[in-house]
Amino acid sequence: MMFGQTVLRSALAGLFIATGSLSLADVTVMSSNNPTKAIDLELRGLLSTEQGMLSAVPSDRLQRLASPVTTSPLPAERRYSREWIDAQPPVSGGEAWECLAEALYFEARGETVKGQFAVAEVILNRVESARYPNSVCAVINQGTGRKYQCQFTYTCDGHPERIAEPRAWERVGKVAKMSLQSATRPLTDGATHYHTTAVNPGWASKYIRTAAIGVHRFYRQYYPGRTASR
Repeated sequence: MMFGQTVLRSALAGLFIATGSLSLADVTVMSSNNPTKAIDLELRGLLSTEQGMLSAVPSDRLQRLASPVTTSPLPAERRYSREWIDAQPPVSGGEAWECLAEALYFEARGETVKGQFAVAEVILNRVESARYPNSVCAVINQGTGRKYQCQFTYTCDGHPERIAEPRAWERVGKVAKMSLQSATRPLTDGATHYHTTAVNPGWASKYIRTAAIGVHRFYRQYYPGRTASR
């Protein structure tokens, strides 16, 4: 409360100076041999003038002046560890978040947290590429409709998508949320493809390898002399 009054009075002092409303003539100080009485009268005059000025200031401005200054918390620094991701608050989201979290669960839940962020980068890089659909869900579900003829195997392997590991789902949900909100993707240098070390697809020898994280290898699709960003 004392802080609010101090701020208000500082603001009022500015108002007095700006408007010229307060001058020595506005306050009558009686000459007296009793200095205490003179000071008391002067203070009463000042308070009366202050109250008059306060009544002229809009209430919403007074409230802003009296409110303490607050700052938004800084985003948490990524540490890419399970302890760090588990310490983050629970999250939820819309359709894009749900699709991305599901893809991370079925494609990378056994990977390190850093590896999960890297897979999320690939999906979001595709969303921004003109060679792929322009939404998270459309990128993930892109395919021919035939078994094993799709971009992400879990969407066309014929097995039902069942979330059986709640802890893993919670983790990938946090990774998905942070990835969607992030302005940068620092792990894969624009990668649009990845594969595990257990396979060696033909395109791996044609595209630029950009990163190796956990059991995944990451690549950026490349056609000399052509660009495909939206």
